[in-house]
Amino acid sequence: MTELMNLEMVLPAPLNPPFPERAKMSELGRVHFIGIGGAGMSAIAALMLQAGVTVSGSDRAESATVESLRAAGARVGVPQQAENIVDVDTVVISTAIREDNPELVAARAQGLRVLHRSEALAAVMGESQVVAVAGTHGKSTTSSMISVMFDQLGADPSFAVGTVIAGRGTNAHLGAQGPESIFVAEADESDGSFVRYRPAIAVVTNVEPDHLDFYETDERVFEAFNRFVGSLSPNGVVVTCADDAGAADLAARSRAAGVPVVTYGESEDADLRISEITSAGSSSSSHLSWSFECRGVRYEGEQDLALKVPGIHNQLNASAAFASALISGYEAADIARALAEFVGADRRFTLRGEVAGVKVFDDYAHHPTEVFRALETGRTVADGHNLYVIFQPHLFSRTREFAKEFAQALSMADRAHVLDIYPARELPIEGVTSELITGAGFSEVRYATAEDAIEDIVTCAQDGDIVMTVGAGDVTALGARLLESLEIRHGGESKKSEA
Repeated sequence: MTELMNLEMVLPAPLNPPFPERAKMSELGRVHFIGIGGAGMSAIAALMLQAGVTVSGSDRAESATVESLRAAGARVGVPQQAENIVDVDTVVISTAIREDNPELVAARAQGLRVLHRSEALAAVMGESQVVAVAGTHGKSTTSSMISVMFDQLGADPSFAVGTVIAGRGTNAHLGAQGPESIFVAEADESDGSFVRYRPAIAVVTNVEPDHLDFYETDERVFEAFNRFVGSLSPNGVVVTCADDAGAADLAARSRAAGVPVVTYGESEDADLRISEITSAGSSSSSHLSWSFECRGVRYEGEQDLALKVPGIHNQLNASAAFASALISGYEAADIARALAEFVGADRRFTLRGEVAGVKVFDDYAHHPTEVFRALETGRTVADGHNLYVIFQPHLFSRTREFAKEFAQALSMADRAHVLDIYPARELPIEGVTSELITGAGFSEVRYATAEDAIEDIVTCAQDGDIVMTVGAGDVTALGARLLESLEIRHGGESKKSEA
């Protein structure tokens, strides 16, 4: 594995650690991605294809993403096997790829260059001014907002984010090039590799313990974000949320180290303060006011902000984007108009369809705080009607660490059905099941199979009710099944979303 996958190489770390030279995309030759269908890997592969690089890859199964990459010119083999490593100069892997993977074994045997996906993404960034978005949650939506915003402002940014941006139909775009160009990147903290990007602006939405299967302790999570701040380019700025305790602590540590920081949030001491937040139906609004100095420039003003997406959390996400554009030299009114063009990101409270007045939404939330925010938005949209949830826990380790917190968040629903744990990369842990959540003492939260959950919801849901599928696993597929079952019960066809 590469050096960034060694925990002790990542942590502990000072605020200003040394970094090795990044690879140049022009030196990579023919590039092969092991696990090319993943959200992060597919984005980098798409960017390299757009740049004219010869790209191949493999995945464990066929998917729409694999087909899309083939259509763009990639040679993709399914399944993963040593025979796929042919006419290749550089191999790209993620932390999920084990050393005994047959393609990685073949690559090592051939003496090929092997890069972690973060190193490959850094190579694609080139000389661009990087806006890297990190945080325990909110990364995909915030990086998508920033991408759309800079595009609407005429910057033609490149971007690589963890979800398909609604209205754009992609999670990756190669835009303008050169030292004045902008590259927006979702910076995944799960394996410590987000220190590769040397951002001009480092956005941190929040900092909470997560990915303890990798970090082992809360303290190491916080140290990783120290290192992320330490990876800023010269004269770089941290933009972070004043309302989040972990992010506020990071801001204080950064300022103490002489790093420029701009904070946003509802907190009275936020540099960019949000007030008068409203959220109704599929939209939200707020008022922004600011008075701060950053890199020798004074910023003062106020601006109303209207979004085409609901939820308090989306106003916070948009405020991070707003601050990033403000310190980049754009006018407040222009920034607000640009953000008003953002219409969402896939699997972030995405409407999948409606039958007989029952709306079915899908959300990627898989951390307790994310689940709370998603259900909070669902409650707002339900507007007094019932909220039904099908939740699929993601990872045994995360379920073990946060079972009670998941139960508390899910109790916001009128009824929350909890499925079996989606294992992803993990093996089962003895004694860790969904019953840790359902047994936490909240009567609204109960265990169910997918079939039983669908049957119960279809029987109970009425006009005006909201149904949500929630989780980072394959629970998303239940949205279509719910709509079909609702059609059978109520007759007629559903109004399916194009998102």
